[in-house]
Amino acid sequence: MTPVSSHSPHGQSPLRTVQVLGGGNARSSAHVRSLASGLVARGVRVTVCAPVEADRTYDFSGAGAEHVHVPRSSDPGAVAALRAACADADLVHAHGLHASFRAVLALSGRRTPLVVTWHDRAHAEGARAHLVRLLERRVVKAASVVLGASSTLVDRARATGARDARLAAVALPGVRKAVRLEDPDRPRPKVRAELGATGRPLLMAVGSLDSHRGYDTLLDASRAWRELDPVPLVVIVGEGPLRAELQGRIEDEGLPVRLIGRRDDAAQLLAAADLALLSSSWESRSVLAQEALHARVPLVATDVGSMPELVGDAAELVPYGDAEALADTVVRLLGDPERCDELRAKGVRQAATWPSEDETVAQVLSVYDELTQPRPLV
Repeated sequence: MTPVSSHSPHGQSPLRTVQVLGGGNARSSAHVRSLASGLVARGVRVTVCAPVEADRTYDFSGAGAEHVHVPRSSDPGAVAALRAACADADLVHAHGLHASFRAVLALSGRRTPLVVTWHDRAHAEGARAHLVRLLERRVVKAASVVLGASSTLVDRARATGARDARLAAVALPGVRKAVRLEDPDRPRPKVRAELGATGRPLLMAVGSLDSHRGYDTLLDASRAWRELDPVPLVVIVGEGPLRAELQGRIEDEGLPVRLIGRRDDAAQLLAAADLALLSSSWESRSVLAQEALHARVPLVATDVGSMPELVGDAAELVPYGDAEALADTVVRLLGDPERCDELRAKGVRQAATWPSEDETVAQVLSVYDELTQPRPLV
């Protein structure tokens, strides 16, 4: 790895960065925890501004960072608290749209460089979608650099008006190592028995119960699987506003689907599945897709957003909203163990191309140095 500087612009003290989180996104919170640990190890002073409950969950202090409680955006004191925390920062790095917008407000009138990372696209409809676009424009025009976790996010930032938008693929912190199917220590039978999938295929989906996840299409597809013998069980891990609606359909239509809510062991449950399913309308660097490939679980996903870029040829991709294509692809894979083995092998190779946590930290720090080191006078 190429050495990178961690000095302040004046070379007299360590670089001080402030990482800003909204507090609600697990992906960005885990990334900031990993980033903080790597930056501190390289001599950078790190302050993480996030709600106190985020620090309890991700232990930013345990990574060597200073944690400053900044309430969620709905709190009127959030911007003032953030402005105070950024008072002597050499650089501010905000993660996600709402955290970035608060950082823009907090830095108003200051020349502190602002780096913004977009981990995903904000999902909104109607009037709220217009508001989201306005926030995006305000953020990208104020940011010194916008880092996108996928090329589609980089393109979106550029189209929105970013003066400098770059690809900075984010590592999945703490991802489980690939587990071989013949590994005797793998708790597969126990997990499958707990879920009610003994003697039948287990299909796993993980994600919040929101409209953009496409679970209505997944339920439509599950009707076809009732004709199989044995009937596969679809387990959906996650919680959200559509729970009652989805549960109603499952019961009314007699669908072989279980909603099991949030689980801290989602990765372990996924590793016990025969197939992983992703039916979203849009994805950036999907955690489910990454964990499935690492765990050697064949993946069927929608051909949307950055999914083709992320998985390459290591997954079966189907059109969004096409229940028939999803159903047929699952049936085909369940009857074709050789294709499943091929996808497992390709998944391991594809996962090896993704950035490590060290590579992610090194790239981010090179951006920090670029923005804070003094330039020679010409």
